[in-house]
Amino acid sequence: MSFLFGQREQRAPVFSEPPIPPNSASSSGFARVDLSRTEASLQKVAVWSCVNLVATVAETMPLAFYPKPRDAQPLLPWMADLAGDGYGLPDWLYQFVYSAMLRGNVYGIVGGRDRARGTPNQIMLAHPDRVGVTLDTEGQPLWRTNGEDVPAGNMWHRRVHPAPGSLLGLSPIALQATTIATGISALQFGASWFQDGAHPSGILSSEQALDAKQAMTAKERFMAAVHGRREPAVLGNGWKYQTIQISPNESQFLETNNYTAAECCRIFGPGFAEIFGYETGGSLTYSNIEQRSLDLLTYAVDPWLVRIERALSELLAPGQKVKFNRAALVRTDLLTRYRAHAIALQNRFAIVNEVRDLEDEGPVPWGDTPFEGQPSTVSINDN
Repeated sequence: MSFLFGQREQRAPVFSEPPIPPNSASSSGFARVDLSRTEASLQKVAVWSCVNLVATVAETMPLAFYPKPRDAQPLLPWMADLAGDGYGLPDWLYQFVYSAMLRGNVYGIVGGRDRARGTPNQIMLAHPDRVGVTLDTEGQPLWRTNGEDVPAGNMWHRRVHPAPGSLLGLSPIALQATTIATGISALQFGASWFQDGAHPSGILSSEQALDAKQAMTAKERFMAAVHGRREPAVLGNGWKYQTIQISPNESQFLETNNYTAAECCRIFGPGFAEIFGYETGGSLTYSNIEQRSLDLLTYAVDPWLVRIERALSELLAPGQKVKFNRAALVRTDLLTRYRAHAIALQNRFAIVNEVRDLEDEGPVPWGDTPFEGQPSTVSINDN
């Protein structure tokens, strides 16, 4: 029994509870995964990725104010910090997308109004889980946030996925709770499988007959020799150590996780699953970076950008609007971009200084005069 020797090596809180419950606090059954809090669904990476992608694009994409068609101007000062909290419009846009995509509703408390039009010019967004609404006897909404009543005139509400006869928009997380909870449960199972799985990591066997005390002594001495070390173990005659490697595929952990990831992406619209590379039974192929950016804009992000543009344009005078510069998302290679500039100049769609501005170059004295040559017959596909 003396085959081994060695010594054993010895925030200011906004929520009353953490917004994202740890996996260890949840049960293993998908039906018991608690998605009543918005942030709980973000434990599924696919959900977080979709929301963060759209919110980040909205936050970083240039936004212009159009007092009249085709007359882009800088944003109005009050709109540049719509919440009035000093964080600016990009921060406000991220919050808007967050609430809209996860809960189907965006709530805000009106802090100021335009004196002439009466439309809000200051809106502080509220966490969607801390807003409640009921209808009075006349069918008018009675709003509450953080446990306090809010006059209907001070509540700014925009909804996504509206249903007939319903005041609130449908919540994607609530509608697809089973899919998301199944994915989270798969993650919980995977964590417990690798950390606390009820299976031994290996078998230490002997050709000798051992009683319980001898078996425990052998186990303790073996563990003392190898625990926390990368050195090889030396076994005496008649002893054998065999590791146990059980593929998680046998429990369909990986398959379930990948399947639910793709399904979670589909909750938020077409294109997300392919953009993130989740297996969907088919795949999109991208010929170049520009095409991938176009697919991202067309199939995934653009519907959400349109919703934001409508919500912000409603705060302006009739005929005025705001619009994202979607060209900022479409990254083309240098040659394709220059060919497009040449076609625009020769066909008098643009002037030199406009093109130079797009390329972050300064204006030139002769750059405000339209090109006087003949219309171009060059195409983007010319070599």
